[in-house]
Amino acid sequence: MKPRAPAVFDRLDTLEWHLCQRLAGFSIHRPWLWSLRLASKAGDWPIWVALIAGQPWLHGRDEGWRLTFHYTLTALVAIAFYRLVKTRLCRERPFITFSSIACQEPARDRYSFPSGHTMHAVMFCTLVAAHSPWLLPALIPVAALIAISRVGLGLHYISDVIAGAAIGYAMALASLALIA
Repeated sequence: MKPRAPAVFDRLDTLEWHLCQRLAGFSIHRPWLWSLRLASKAGDWPIWVALIAGQPWLHGRDEGWRLTFHYTLTALVAIAFYRLVKTRLCRERPFITFSSIACQEPARDRYSFPSGHTMHAVMFCTLVAAHSPWLLPALIPVAALIAISRVGLGLHYISDVIAGAAIGYAMALASLALIA
């Protein structure tokens, strides 16, 4: 038996589908589609692994390794929470619910809520703001493009991205409060 998403998602899907369809429609432009796919791939893991691994180089050995551990632990807790929410709420991706929304990138699973890519992007931006704010001018545009790519590729609704951002921000703030 297929899990059923809460009724609130039915209402949100109906409210959001037209805008999601319109945003995904911009993917007919090859340079834009290429940019979205590149951002999506970067948001899978490479950029965050590089950021975590670079902490000793950015902050010196002792502080850098402490931050490496902090960022890694925060990411692992966020992933566990994200998977718990995603597998309990079971909101289907827009391209599954609405055939008029093209999927421009293979999905890892059938559920969209919340956006894990956006969660990590906002979480790491928040952590970087606390420890290396000078990196933010380079990181914020990448994080924004990652978030946009989720809707532009037809993989998420806008509310999935907003929820992912809120969870990422909350996870980062909680982890910063715990080490303060």
